[in-house]
Amino acid sequence: MNWRKSTYSGGGEGNTCVEIAALTTRIAIRDSKAPARGTLSIPAPSFTLFIEHLKHHP
Repeated sequence: MNWRKSTYSGGGEGNTCVEIAALTTRIAIRDSKAPARGTLSIPAPSFTLFIEHLKHHP
């Protein structure tokens, strides 16, 4: 998987946020500080709606 961090990631190492990876039909999400602890995956359309909501309701 190709994990990406947010451009808003803070901290000296940039490791104080979540990372995402695009799968075929889902988006995988993990904690950048503890990547081995596990991942959450949700349907890609639901993730898109979630991000759009965050953009309009900070």
